[in-house]
Amino acid sequence: MSSTILAHATGVARTFGTGSAAIVAVHDVDCSIRPGDRIALMGPSGSGKTTLLHLLAGLDQPTAGIVEWPDIGSIGDLRPGPVAVVFQAPSLLPPLDVIENVALPLLLAGADRQDATARALEALTRLGLDNLKAKLPEELSGGQAQRVAIARVLADRPKLILADEPTGQLDHRSGAAVIDALIAAAIHTGAALVVNTHDPAVAKRLNIRWSMANGTLIVSEPLPC
Repeated sequence: MSSTILAHATGVARTFGTGSAAIVAVHDVDCSIRPGDRIALMGPSGSGKTTLLHLLAGLDQPTAGIVEWPDIGSIGDLRPGPVAVVFQAPSLLPPLDVIENVALPLLLAGADRQDATARALEALTRLGLDNLKAKLPEELSGGQAQRVAIARVLADRPKLILADEPTGQLDHRSGAAVIDALIAAAIHTGAALVVNTHDPAVAKRLNIRWSMANGTLIVSEPLPC
């Protein structure tokens, strides 16, 4: 196991609302993510999986405890680049074609257009999507759009990829292709990968199991947290 820690949560809790209306979405979580980890985060709807993923991504702040990124830096260093999030919906921009969508985060981060386009094309080619580069998002299937979103992540060369139900809206075949793309992206960049999923078939593709129940993180021994 690597001694390097990409993300670490200590005593983390997240509560929404106050008083009698308060909902504790995440309760007293301790966990670490290391380079090369392939983690399936499982649990029923409402168990706190998405909230935990957002905390680890720095998209939300805990109401108790602390989330740190020791090998990355502070929360301001997470994006663009080191920490990438893949959402259930691919969130491609409709006016832009595929290669423009993939290149956009690089351009926003200050890359010149030629380099951003070259890296976008490299990522699309690696995932077998270069034949879609001139298509608009409306011309793509759900599975294709999600794989393009993963190419966008791959082009940014992250250290940590957090995927929130990336196959939740897809059929089995398209979902399998998306998981193939995520694993390929993680292997190519050397990134750790965490996938929030309800699907046991997806979880079997990953070698570490985390489970959420009533906001509490459960890790099956001897798998690392």
